[in-house]
Amino acid sequence: MAPSLLFNPARLPPSEALQLAQQAPVVLQGSSSETVDQWATYENLLLACLRTGDDEAAAKCMDQLEARFGPDNERVMALRGLLSEAQAENNGELEAVLKQYDAILEGNSTNLPITKRRIALLRSMGRVSDAATALVQLLDFSPTDAEAWSELSDLYFTQGLYSQAIYALEEVLLLSPNAWNIHARLGEVQYMAATTSGSGGASQQKYLAEALKRFARSIELCDDYLRGYYGLKLVTTRLLKEQAKQAKQTDDGEFTLPDSKTIERLDELATAKLSEIVRHSTLKDRGWRGYDEREVAAARELLSQNGIER
Repeated sequence: MAPSLLFNPARLPPSEALQLAQQAPVVLQGSSSETVDQWATYENLLLACLRTGDDEAAAKCMDQLEARFGPDNERVMALRGLLSEAQAENNGELEAVLKQYDAILEGNSTNLPITKRRIALLRSMGRVSDAATALVQLLDFSPTDAEAWSELSDLYFTQGLYSQAIYALEEVLLLSPNAWNIHARLGEVQYMAATTSGSGGASQQKYLAEALKRFARSIELCDDYLRGYYGLKLVTTRLLKEQAKQAKQTDDGEFTLPDSKTIERLDELATAKLSEIVRHSTLKDRGWRGYDEREVAAARELLSQNGIER
Protein backbone atom coordinates (compact mmCIF):
# COMPACT_ATOMS: atom_id res chain seq x y z
CA MET A 1 0.00 0.00 0.00
CA ALA A 2 1.37 3.41 -0.97
CA PRO A 3 2.07 5.86 1.88
CA SER A 4 -0.50 8.60 2.48
CA LEU A 5 0.08 12.32 2.96
CA LEU A 6 -2.60 12.28 5.65
CA PHE A 7 -0.10 10.71 8.06
CA ASN A 8 3.14 12.10 9.45
CA PRO A 9 6.03 10.73 7.36
CA ALA A 10 8.67 11.04 10.10
CA ARG A 11 8.94 7.29 10.70
CA LEU A 12 8.57 6.14 7.12
CA PRO A 13 11.49 4.40 5.39
CA PRO A 14 13.46 6.74 3.08
CA SER A 15 12.01 5.14 -0.06
CA GLU A 16 8.42 5.79 1.07
CA ALA A 17 9.23 9.34 2.18
CA LEU A 18 10.62 9.92 -1.32
CA GLN A 19 7.37 8.67 -2.85
CA LEU A 20 5.49 11.27 -0.83
CA ALA A 21 7.90 14.09 -1.70
CA GLN A 22 7.55 13.30 -5.37
CA GLN A 23 3.86 14.20 -5.13
CA ALA A 24 4.76 17.85 -4.48
CA PRO A 25 4.17 19.19 -8.03
CA VAL A 26 0.70 17.65 -8.21
CA VAL A 27 -0.36 18.64 -4.69
CA LEU A 28 0.92 22.23 -4.99
CA GLN A 29 -0.93 22.71 -8.27
CA GLY A 30 -4.14 21.22 -6.94
CA SER A 31 -7.52 22.81 -6.37
CA SER A 32 -7.59 26.18 -4.65
CA SER A 33 -10.76 25.27 -2.73
CA GLU A 34 -10.13 24.44 0.90
CA THR A 35 -10.80 20.89 2.07
CA VAL A 36 -10.74 19.17 5.45
CA ASP A 37 -7.47 17.32 4.79
CA GLN A 38 -5.73 19.96 2.70
CA TRP A 39 -3.63 21.52 5.45
CA ALA A 40 -2.56 18.24 7.00
CA THR A 41 -1.49 17.22 3.50
CA TYR A 42 0.60 20.37 3.07
CA GLU A 43 2.27 19.92 6.45
CA ASN A 44 3.12 16.27 5.85
CA LEU A 45 4.32 17.05 2.34
CA LEU A 46 6.59 19.72 3.81
CA LEU A 47 8.08 17.18 6.24
CA ALA A 48 8.55 14.60 3.47
CA CYS A 49 10.27 17.16 1.25
CA LEU A 50 12.63 18.15 4.06
CA ARG A 51 13.54 14.51 4.63
CA THR A 52 14.43 14.09 0.96
CA GLY A 53 16.27 17.38 0.55
CA ASP A 54 13.68 19.15 -1.61
CA ASP A 55 13.90 22.48 0.19
CA GLU A 56 12.26 24.35 -2.70
CA ALA A 57 9.04 22.33 -2.56
CA ALA A 58 9.12 22.47 1.26
CA ALA A 59 9.31 26.28 1.09
CA LYS A 60 6.26 26.38 -1.20
CA CYS A 61 4.31 24.25 1.27
CA MET A 62 5.44 26.57 4.04
CA ASP A 63 4.20 29.62 2.12
CA GLN A 64 0.77 28.00 1.70
CA LEU A 65 0.49 27.22 5.40
CA GLU A 66 1.67 30.66 6.41
CA ALA A 67 -0.78 32.35 4.03
CA ARG A 68 -3.67 30.33 5.49
CA PHE A 69 -2.90 30.47 9.22
CA GLY A 70 -0.66 33.53 9.52
CA PRO A 71 3.00 33.86 10.53
CA ASP A 72 2.13 34.20 14.23
CA ASN A 73 0.44 30.80 14.46
CA GLU A 74 2.55 28.73 16.88
CA ARG A 75 2.55 25.60 14.73
CA VAL A 76 3.43 27.61 11.64
CA MET A 77 6.27 29.28 13.53
CA ALA A 78 7.69 25.90 14.49
CA LEU A 79 7.47 24.62 10.91
CA ARG A 80 9.14 27.79 9.65
CA GLY A 81 11.91 27.19 12.18
CA LEU A 82 12.27 23.60 11.02
CA LEU A 83 12.64 24.80 7.45
CA SER A 84 15.29 27.31 8.54
CA GLU A 85 17.19 24.54 10.32
CA ALA A 86 17.10 22.38 7.20
CA GLN A 87 18.38 25.23 5.05
CA ALA A 88 21.21 26.13 7.43
CA GLU A 89 24.58 25.35 5.87
CA ASN A 90 26.82 25.63 8.92
CA ASN A 91 26.81 25.81 12.70
CA GLY A 92 26.76 29.61 12.65
CA GLU A 93 23.45 29.62 10.78
CA LEU A 94 22.04 27.09 13.23
CA GLU A 95 23.10 29.41 16.09
CA ALA A 96 21.16 32.18 14.35
CA VAL A 97 18.04 30.00 14.26
CA LEU A 98 18.54 29.22 17.96
CA LYS A 99 18.66 32.94 18.71
CA GLN A 100 15.40 33.39 16.79
CA TYR A 101 13.80 30.74 19.00
CA ASP A 102 15.15 32.48 22.12
CA ALA A 103 13.70 35.80 20.93
CA ILE A 104 10.29 34.23 20.31
CA LEU A 105 10.28 32.61 23.76
CA GLU A 106 11.23 35.88 25.43
CA GLY A 107 7.96 37.25 24.13
CA ASN A 108 5.94 34.13 24.85
CA SER A 109 7.53 31.52 27.11
CA THR A 110 4.48 29.22 26.74
CA ASN A 111 4.99 28.64 23.01
CA LEU A 112 5.33 24.85 23.21
CA PRO A 113 6.00 24.14 19.51
CA ILE A 114 8.94 26.58 19.51
CA THR A 115 10.15 25.28 22.88
CA LYS A 116 10.28 21.74 21.48
CA ARG A 117 11.99 22.85 18.29
CA ARG A 118 14.61 24.66 20.37
CA ILE A 119 15.23 21.49 22.38
CA ALA A 120 15.52 19.41 19.21
CA LEU A 121 17.97 21.93 17.75
CA LEU A 122 20.10 21.93 20.90
CA ARG A 123 20.33 18.15 20.73
CA SER A 124 21.19 18.13 17.02
CA MET A 125 24.00 20.59 17.75
CA GLY A 126 25.45 18.22 20.35
CA ARG A 127 24.40 20.31 23.34
CA VAL A 128 22.77 17.36 25.08
CA SER A 129 23.06 18.73 28.62
CA ASP A 130 21.42 22.02 27.58
CA ALA A 131 18.65 20.09 25.81
CA ALA A 132 18.00 18.02 28.95
CA THR A 133 17.86 21.14 31.11
CA ALA A 134 15.38 22.73 28.72
CA LEU A 135 13.25 19.58 28.78
CA VAL A 136 13.15 19.59 32.58
CA GLN A 137 11.94 23.19 32.45
CA LEU A 138 9.31 22.23 29.89
CA LEU A 139 8.07 19.38 32.08
CA ASP A 140 7.82 21.70 35.08
CA PHE A 141 5.32 23.64 32.99
CA SER A 142 3.69 20.64 31.28
CA PRO A 143 4.18 17.52 33.46
CA THR A 144 1.72 15.38 31.49
CA ASP A 145 3.66 15.58 28.22
CA ALA A 146 4.52 11.91 27.62
CA GLU A 147 6.54 12.71 24.50
CA ALA A 148 8.74 15.12 26.47
CA TRP A 149 9.32 12.55 29.23
CA SER A 150 10.31 9.98 26.60
CA GLU A 151 12.73 12.40 24.96
CA LEU A 152 14.23 13.29 28.34
CA SER A 153 14.78 9.60 29.06
CA ASP A 154 16.60 9.21 25.76
CA LEU A 155 18.83 12.20 26.53
CA TYR A 156 19.71 10.77 29.94
CA PHE A 157 20.39 7.38 28.36
CA THR A 158 22.85 8.83 25.85
CA GLN A 159 24.79 10.26 28.80
CA GLY A 160 24.82 6.94 30.65
CA LEU A 161 22.48 8.25 33.36
CA TYR A 162 20.44 5.07 33.60
CA SER A 163 18.56 5.72 36.84
CA GLN A 164 17.35 9.09 35.53
CA ALA A 165 16.39 7.53 32.20
CA ILE A 166 14.41 4.84 34.01
CA TYR A 167 12.60 7.43 36.13
CA ALA A 168 11.58 9.41 33.03
CA LEU A 169 10.21 6.29 31.31
CA GLU A 170 8.26 5.38 34.44
CA GLU A 171 6.63 8.80 34.16
CA VAL A 172 5.65 7.95 30.57
CA LEU A 173 4.00 4.75 31.77
CA LEU A 174 2.03 6.64 34.40
CA LEU A 175 0.52 8.57 31.50
CA SER A 176 0.28 5.62 29.06
CA PRO A 177 0.24 2.42 31.14
CA ASN A 178 -0.59 0.14 28.18
CA ALA A 179 2.14 1.39 25.84
CA TRP A 180 3.89 -1.90 25.09
CA ASN A 181 6.75 -0.18 23.28
CA ILE A 182 7.53 1.92 26.36
CA HIS A 183 7.47 -1.17 28.60
CA ALA A 184 10.01 -2.77 26.25
CA ARG A 185 12.12 0.39 26.12
CA LEU A 186 12.16 0.55 29.91
CA GLY A 187 13.25 -3.09 29.95
CA GLU A 188 16.08 -2.25 27.54
CA VAL A 189 17.35 0.58 29.73
CA GLN A 190 17.15 -1.60 32.85
CA TYR A 191 19.04 -4.37 31.07
CA MET A 192 21.73 -1.88 30.05
CA ALA A 193 21.94 -0.66 33.63
CA ALA A 194 22.44 -4.27 34.78
CA THR A 195 25.31 -4.79 32.35
CA THR A 196 27.31 -1.70 33.32
CA SER A 197 30.60 -2.33 35.08
CA GLY A 198 29.52 -0.55 38.24
CA SER A 199 26.36 -2.61 38.64
CA GLY A 200 26.57 -5.83 40.63
CA GLY A 201 25.04 -7.92 43.38
CA ALA A 202 21.60 -6.89 44.55
CA SER A 203 21.59 -3.85 42.28
CA GLN A 204 22.21 -5.97 39.20
CA GLN A 205 19.56 -8.48 40.26
CA LYS A 206 17.08 -5.65 40.77
CA TYR A 207 17.64 -4.33 37.26
CA LEU A 208 17.43 -7.79 35.68
CA ALA A 209 14.25 -8.63 37.58
CA GLU A 210 12.65 -5.36 36.49
CA ALA A 211 13.78 -5.82 32.89
CA LEU A 212 12.28 -9.32 32.85
CA LYS A 213 9.00 -7.97 34.16
CA ARG A 214 8.87 -5.12 31.65
CA PHE A 215 9.60 -7.31 28.63
CA ALA A 216 6.99 -9.82 29.81
CA ARG A 217 4.43 -7.03 30.18
CA SER A 218 5.31 -5.74 26.72
CA ILE A 219 4.53 -9.04 24.99
CA GLU A 220 1.44 -9.49 27.15
CA LEU A 221 0.11 -6.23 25.72
CA CYS A 222 1.27 -6.96 22.15
CA ASP A 223 1.67 -10.63 21.28
CA ASP A 224 3.77 -10.03 18.15
CA TYR A 225 6.08 -7.27 19.42
CA LEU A 226 9.55 -8.25 18.22
CA ARG A 227 11.52 -5.96 20.54
CA GLY A 228 9.68 -7.36 23.55
CA TYR A 229 10.61 -10.94 22.68
CA TYR A 230 14.16 -9.91 21.76
CA GLY A 231 14.65 -8.28 25.16
CA LEU A 232 13.05 -11.23 26.95
CA LYS A 233 15.47 -13.59 25.18
CA LEU A 234 18.45 -11.43 26.20
CA VAL A 235 17.47 -11.38 29.87
CA THR A 236 16.54 -15.04 30.19
CA THR A 237 19.71 -16.14 28.40
CA ARG A 238 21.82 -14.07 30.77
CA LEU A 239 20.02 -15.35 33.86
CA LEU A 240 20.31 -18.97 32.80
CA LYS A 241 24.00 -18.62 31.95
CA GLU A 242 24.85 -16.96 35.23
CA GLN A 243 22.85 -19.48 37.24
CA ALA A 244 21.37 -16.64 39.30
CA LYS A 245 20.00 -17.44 42.73
CA GLN A 246 16.35 -17.62 41.88
CA ALA A 247 13.63 -16.06 43.98
CA LYS A 248 16.15 -14.14 46.06
CA GLN A 249 14.93 -10.73 47.18
CA THR A 250 16.95 -7.58 46.84
CA ASP A 251 17.66 -5.33 49.81
CA ASP A 252 14.56 -3.21 49.28
CA GLY A 253 12.35 -6.30 49.26
CA GLU A 254 10.45 -5.19 46.16
CA PHE A 255 12.09 -7.13 43.34
CA THR A 256 12.31 -10.89 42.96
CA LEU A 257 13.37 -13.21 40.18
CA PRO A 258 11.15 -16.17 39.23
CA ASP A 259 12.36 -19.71 39.80
CA SER A 260 14.60 -21.36 37.21
CA LYS A 261 11.80 -23.38 35.61
CA THR A 262 9.79 -20.23 34.96
CA ILE A 263 12.81 -18.50 33.42
CA GLU A 264 13.41 -21.55 31.21
CA ARG A 265 9.80 -21.46 30.00
CA LEU A 266 10.07 -17.75 29.26
CA ASP A 267 13.30 -18.40 27.36
CA GLU A 268 11.60 -21.12 25.31
CA LEU A 269 8.66 -18.80 24.58
CA ALA A 270 10.95 -15.98 23.43
CA THR A 271 12.98 -18.37 21.26
CA ALA A 272 9.90 -19.86 19.62
CA LYS A 273 8.28 -16.49 18.94
CA LEU A 274 11.46 -14.88 17.60
CA SER A 275 11.96 -17.86 15.30
CA GLU A 276 8.38 -17.56 14.08
CA ILE A 277 8.68 -13.82 13.42
CA VAL A 278 12.03 -14.17 11.63
CA ARG A 279 10.78 -17.05 9.46
CA HIS A 280 7.49 -15.47 8.39
CA SER A 281 8.94 -11.98 8.00
CA THR A 282 11.80 -13.27 5.83
CA LEU A 283 9.31 -15.10 3.61
CA LYS A 284 7.13 -11.95 3.56
CA ASP A 285 4.08 -13.98 4.50
CA ARG A 286 0.77 -12.17 4.68
CA GLY A 287 0.12 -10.84 8.17
CA TRP A 288 3.83 -10.83 9.01
CA ARG A 289 4.95 -7.78 7.05
CA GLY A 290 5.87 -4.42 8.48
CA TYR A 291 8.70 -5.48 10.77
CA ASP A 292 11.83 -3.37 10.61
CA GLU A 293 14.37 -5.30 8.54
CA ARG A 294 17.20 -4.31 10.89
CA GLU A 295 15.30 -5.62 13.91
CA VAL A 296 14.55 -8.88 12.11
CA ALA A 297 18.26 -9.22 11.25
CA ALA A 298 19.20 -8.57 14.88
CA ALA A 299 16.74 -11.24 16.04
CA ARG A 300 18.19 -13.70 13.53
CA GLU A 301 21.70 -12.95 14.81
CA LEU A 302 20.63 -13.40 18.44
CA LEU A 303 19.12 -16.79 17.63
CA SER A 304 22.27 -17.76 15.75
CA GLN A 305 24.45 -16.80 18.73
CA ASN A 306 22.41 -19.22 20.80
CA GLY A 307 22.85 -22.04 18.31
CA ILE A 308 19.41 -21.67 16.74
CA GLU A 309 19.34 -21.50 12.94
CA ARG A 310 16.35 -19.86 11.29
